Amino acid sequence: MDSGPPHEMTAAGLTLREILAFDDSGALRLLLAPAGQDVAVRGVMFGDEVADRPAGAHLVLAVGASTALAEAAEPVFRAARQGACAVVLREAEDAAAAPEVLAAAEESGIALLARAAWADWTDTATLLRSALAYARAGRSGHPVADGTPAGGLSALAASIAESAGGSITIEDTGFRVLAHSATRPEADGIRRSTILGGRVPEWRVAELRRSGILRSLWTSRDVIHRPADGDSPERLVIAVRSGPEVLGSIWAAADGRPLSPRAGEALRRAAGAVAPHLVRHRLHESGAVRRRDHALRGLLYGQGDRRTHAWSLGLAPDAPCAVLAVVPDPAAGSPSSAGRALDVLGLHASAYRRTVLVLRERARLLVLLPAERGRDREALALARELDRVAGSLPGGVPVRIGAGSVAPSALGAAGSLEEAVLVVRVLREREHRGGNGAPVRYAGASGVRTALDVLRVLDTVRPLWEAGGGPVHGLVAADLAAGGELVRTLAAYFDAAGDVTRAAHRLVLHPNTLRYRLRRVRERFGVDVDDPDTRLLLALAVRLSGEV
Repeated sequence: MDSGPPHEMTAAGLTLREILAFDDSGALRLLLAPAGQDVAVRGVMFGDEVADRPAGAHLVLAVGASTALAEAAEPVFRAARQGACAVVLREAEDAAAAPEVLAAAEESGIALLARAAWADWTDTATLLRSALAYARAGRSGHPVADGTPAGGLSALAASIAESAGGSITIEDTGFRVLAHSATRPEADGIRRSTILGGRVPEWRVAELRRSGILRSLWTSRDVIHRPADGDSPERLVIAVRSGPEVLGSIWAAADGRPLSPRAGEALRRAAGAVAPHLVRHRLHESGAVRRRDHALRGLLYGQGDRRTHAWSLGLAPDAPCAVLAVVPDPAAGSPSSAGRALDVLGLHASAYRRTVLVLRERARLLVLLPAERGRDREALALARELDRVAGSLPGGVPVRIGAGSVAPSALGAAGSLEEAVLVVRVLREREHRGGNGAPVRYAGASGVRTALDVLRVLDTVRPLWEAGGGPVHGLVAADLAAGGELVRTLAAYFDAAGDVTRAAHRLVLHPNTLRYRLRRVRERFGVDVDDPDTRLLLALAVRLSGEV
């Protein structure tokens, strides 16, 4: 492989060498570069896109192929025919590429890379596209304000301060200070403690969370104004974004003099200039984040060496913890709006306390909260706060939040997660079955203990039910195929403890209509609702049918 000096950047794009230089996490490994590392790179695309359009000077992610399979040679040839400059394959467990794949790359003159086993394709694409975006923005000399060319973050902070007429801090989403302007003697105590500590004090983050400033920050694309309050001077803040993703924020504080009338506009312009730098910051942290998620996932699902996972996450293995599961209502809103809601709630949960760990999965959010042994109240308080935030989001998607019991140690987090997921199921079933008042969107395991036990019983007996037969099975199967009228009638009847009038009211029926349906159950299917054993089996069958 070529190891000479990198060529100068040309209009054709960046070089492969420049792209790889951003990957300090080890997510990618260069296997072969027949044409050297200084080939131009224009962009990134997935392998299934190659058949539809040219891949000129693109990195192609060969999703589904493996470096250990001879069949992976075909994606290499196909990408080369379309003009790609490199192919990224999934790393084989033995870390050795098949000779056929290496030969295909050598013959085609195309570079070959392998993706680490712990990184997924989405992470890899994000890493590569972020590297391209950052490098291109850096090369363009994107101005900050008043034509000042972009430099390092510290230079940007100084330039923004001059335009805004105040003190500037640039922070990531964890409220760590990445850069700041010079601190004047008139600076307030909050700024001083933030600069000295390298991050916003936790009490200050909690105050911003309670006041709603953080919720506005995560959801707004404009400058947010915070008036002076006592010893705290006037402040302006804007989120720094890359597309829909929040990367951090820029804060401007008056420091003994009023902020410039142009301060808001200066922050708007600055957000675009700062974004590439925060992308790079995120890029440098991406490997650590993916490894953290790998360890957190292992701890929550009880996989691998849980003790090692806990230590790598900064948790003492014997520290008590509780897990919350946040699940959007699939019947409300689009997948994209649900995803945005989870992103905001994840940021909010992370801001609750520094030790909180958040795992963002495709269709839900998992939150690990270190807690005191036997104290479930804090987990329930966080669930209540997340529910309030979700309800206040613009066009927000309703979510259900389950809080598991506090596990005696971090090694028992999987048990708390199991309870949290069951609590969400309880909330969903209760809402489906109806009732008076607004639906309950969050709960702790201790508050629905009986319902959790019922779900565990149902999950246990489900295989036995599905393998059985008889009149009750025949009734349920035939009625569900016809629309489920009798099953829903039985569900209401059992929920009303056999009170015909109350069950009929719930179904919006005349009581005589409900009695007629119960007779049909006996006459048509030979099922006696008055028999205790039959009634128990019917009640289980109705619950297992999913119609309640």
